[in-house]
Amino acid sequence: MRRNKKKIAVNKEKKKSLPIRLNFLFLVAFLIFTWIIVELGIKQIVQGDDYKNAANKQEESDVSTAVPRGKIYDRNLNPIVTNKALNAITYTRSASTTQAQRLKIAKKLSGMIKVSTKKVTERDKKDYWMLTRPDEAKKLITAEEKQKAEDKKLSEDDLYQLQLKRITDKQLNELTSKDMQILAIKRQMDSGYSLTPQYIKNEGVSAKEMAVVSEHLDELPGVDVTSDWERSYPYKSLIRTLLGSVSSSNEGLPSNLLDHYLSLGYSRNDRVGKSYLEYQYESLLQGQKEKVQNLTDSSGNVTGSKVISKGQAGKDLVLSIDMDLQKSVEKIIEKNLRSAKARPSTKLLDRAFVVMMNPKNGEVLTMAGKQITNDHGKYKINDYALGAMTSSYAMGSAVKGATVLTGLQTGAINLNTVFQDEPMYFKGSKNPKKSWTNLGPVDIQKALQESSNVFMFKTAIAVGKGEYKKGQSLPLDMKAFDTFRYYFNQFGLGVKTGIDLPNEATGYQGTQRISGLLLDFAIGQYDTFTPLQMAQYVSTIANGGYRLKPQLVKEVRQPDSKKGIGAVVESVQPQVLNKIDMNHADIKEVQAGFRRVMTKGTAATDFATATYNPAGKTGTAQSFYDGPDKSETGEGTYNTTLVAYAPADNPEVAISVVVPWAYINYSDRYSITNDIGRAALDKYFELKKKQEDNNTKQKNEDKIQEDAENGNTSN
Repeated sequence: MRRNKKKIAVNKEKKKSLPIRLNFLFLVAFLIFTWIIVELGIKQIVQGDDYKNAANKQEESDVSTAVPRGKIYDRNLNPIVTNKALNAITYTRSASTTQAQRLKIAKKLSGMIKVSTKKVTERDKKDYWMLTRPDEAKKLITAEEKQKAEDKKLSEDDLYQLQLKRITDKQLNELTSKDMQILAIKRQMDSGYSLTPQYIKNEGVSAKEMAVVSEHLDELPGVDVTSDWERSYPYKSLIRTLLGSVSSSNEGLPSNLLDHYLSLGYSRNDRVGKSYLEYQYESLLQGQKEKVQNLTDSSGNVTGSKVISKGQAGKDLVLSIDMDLQKSVEKIIEKNLRSAKARPSTKLLDRAFVVMMNPKNGEVLTMAGKQITNDHGKYKINDYALGAMTSSYAMGSAVKGATVLTGLQTGAINLNTVFQDEPMYFKGSKNPKKSWTNLGPVDIQKALQESSNVFMFKTAIAVGKGEYKKGQSLPLDMKAFDTFRYYFNQFGLGVKTGIDLPNEATGYQGTQRISGLLLDFAIGQYDTFTPLQMAQYVSTIANGGYRLKPQLVKEVRQPDSKKGIGAVVESVQPQVLNKIDMNHADIKEVQAGFRRVMTKGTAATDFATATYNPAGKTGTAQSFYDGPDKSETGEGTYNTTLVAYAPADNPEVAISVVVPWAYINYSDRYSITNDIGRAALDKYFELKKKQEDNNTKQKNEDKIQEDAENGNTSN
């Protein structure tokens, strides 16, 4: 009985505690579910956008931003090419931006800036007309064509092309000046690549336009205000053709160089060097672009960005060119061309060239060329410095130094050789081959001094293993052409000089091989050479037989925005291309002959009074006109040349002067090349003395300053 009562009491106690436990469990469950609901609410409502963006992030894309291009200086650190800062407005489109969205942005921008509409094409207008007039555009398609599209017989592109064809001039004339502004802006926006900044306007952007756009950037997604640059030329047109050009921001990579630059990792809209120095030294001038990593969502929208590596401006180039000398030489050429055109027999004359270089290291001091044209009765002169390395001419007697050395090296003549200078008569030839006058017996030095053609003819005959007999034919070993060209090539004649510029010409090599032409070759009237080759040739004689590579770039320097010019990164060292395979005594003999040319020979009238002890050789080549005036093609004319160096005993400057088609009639000859050469060499030594005086003055001033700082004074 007692057991039953005790059991009943226990059961009652259990029934009493069960609801308490259940209630506790329900409370815990309620709290847990409440916490979950609150957390979900926070995640979805408060942090929903952040998590949504994080979930949608799909890729990281790198974008490179252009930096200022390296500057170019002359040897005295005078700036030749600099960068002019420009205000700029850019647009960077995402992968998901639609035509309608870009149109909306373009409309807003059109109220803030004014752009040029010159580049807008008829196709651009038609595309814009259809985009802004969709209902009218639909009417340009017939019901039958719509049905064909539904039946997959016509594509959407086919329909679009039909619409374009059917837009009339009247409909295009509906576009207002406001429409044209919008269209021009949108055209720029459309031309950019995804996530790559595209310039909307970078020329003539006013401070007001920059301010207005800056204030409304939040309404213009993808638009930004920034800076840009353009090349500036303090010396204006001076050596512009040698400097080359840079593509514009609109042009980007030039089509003819597209594959080349893409293979080097460039973007299609990068500005690059297109020609000559800008092209040759692109890798140095371009600099290191700033790299920015854009984070994009699944729709292609930019959700963030970070700088991966900061950009660095391109390195600066210091040229070997002396711009003061260059400017003076160009004025000398212009003056002589203008005065020459007033003379008789100069209707074909239209150009002249001067190349000056240091024969000890190959540094090009001046590379000048000018073309003169008749513009409605008024002469106009343009830069043609490139012609010094891209055009070639018969050089005449100026090459006789190479002819003599070829004869000496082959053993055809020796230092004691004397030939009788007299008219030479050959079977089948109406006229004799002769010098400008009968010179009688001539040795090497006199042959150079008086420019004996006959000495060179007889040297060529000896090289060709022939024998001159008056009135007889002249059989020669035609391998003599190869022999002459081999030795001429050693001087740089007929081969590339190796100058650090692209597109260098080698000249024309005659193809016919007959005895008479070998004799013409020996006096510089068969193969053609460039003015630059002539400068390398005379430099090789001047320095005793070392053919040096002509160098335009002297140093590479780090950019320095504060000091203007930075530290030297690289100094270009002289490069010997080859040493002449000839005896030193032979070259000394030719040097002595060149000195006599200036003191009592063909150039004595112009150079005998020069105090800087010059040596050189003149030349006149009977040639044929092959210039731009086609009506005169094939007309006989004369080229005049001069090669020289100074001082003769310790050469520091070599020069070639070439004036093609100087006159038509030999009786009207005049000394334009000697006049140009004398004035150019005079100017070189004048500027040298001025520089030395300035250096001495600066040293004295520095010494006085140093003494003052150290407390040293003297009575």
